[in-house]
Amino acid sequence: MLMTTRERFLKVFRWDVPDRLPDLEFGYWDETFEVWRRQGLPDAVRNNEDAERYFGLEGISIFVKAPIANGLYPPFEKKVLRDLGSRLLIQDEDGNIAEVPAARGSMPKFHKHLIESREDWNRIKRELLNPDDPGRVGDITAAAEEARRLGTIVRFDGGSLYGWPRNWMGLERFSIALIEEKAWVEEMIEHLTELTLSLIARCVSAEDIDVAWWWEDMCYNHGPLLSPRLFEGLFVPRYTRITDALRRRGIDLNVLDCDGRIMELVPGWLKAGINVMFPIEALHTSPFKLREDYGERVLLLGGVNKMSLIRGRDAIDTELENLRPLIERGGFIPTVDHRVPPDVSLENYRYYLERKKGIL
Repeated sequence: MLMTTRERFLKVFRWDVPDRLPDLEFGYWDETFEVWRRQGLPDAVRNNEDAERYFGLEGISIFVKAPIANGLYPPFEKKVLRDLGSRLLIQDEDGNIAEVPAARGSMPKFHKHLIESREDWNRIKRELLNPDDPGRVGDITAAAEEARRLGTIVRFDGGSLYGWPRNWMGLERFSIALIEEKAWVEEMIEHLTELTLSLIARCVSAEDIDVAWWWEDMCYNHGPLLSPRLFEGLFVPRYTRITDALRRRGIDLNVLDCDGRIMELVPGWLKAGINVMFPIEALHTSPFKLREDYGERVLLLGGVNKMSLIRGRDAIDTELENLRPLIERGGFIPTVDHRVPPDVSLENYRYYLERKKGIL
């Protein structure tokens, strides 16, 4: 009998043997769909879910997010505040005010961040980070039943102790605060830790939830955005408290979404019980090196160098053949190492998917 996506995912990451690896991909830039439509992609394919159905993928986007609202609640609505012609003034999902190009995605130019003072923090903590807000929790059982019907994963939002405050304050302001206002930073991340622990105690169990999914973009192409010493002192003990609480409820898989060169922080994450590295941007972090250094302690999701898809068929063949021993060893689900950019042609992407199916 064929396994479901959920069964395959859990077997791979528990060092068991599935009928085959799940055929997952992370997703695509919006601009990729625009380029691909000119190359023959049907006009109806507009987003990740459409693409997964069109390409016959199992897809990360079909994972069901448990209706447990971690982070800001209620969330901000992303909306256009003013049309500036070639640019738009927007409010983003974090409540920041930013200027972005009207036609294509790029890094925003921030006009105002959500938190610019201790007073802002106290207000946001009181109004939008209240762990007892009854609206934070929906019908988890119904979500789990729907996921089982679809044969897919239910994921709990494990939160973000670095990424969220950085977004709310801006990278420069938050980086300075880590050094000059450390007590304030500790207050923020401790509150976020307690918020997550409260949600776990209130409504998380392995009967409904398969995996915790964290978002911590705290690295760039040359390494971490903070020192490993600060990371170990401020963040690792708090991650550990959260993963310990999850483990007591039967949840032992913690997926960490972090871009860039993550090598210096992986030891701390593993020590803290965060054990699945994703998306493993191969230009900056080698999945081979992770496996060599940490063995079966680390689980891998991602790791297919997107540059090989840009270069063409020979490069794709070489990339997948190089990954074959890592795939065969286990504990690894290969996907493109971030969202597929528009530099990848539709023809090359189809070829990659076809060739990847041959080694799953």
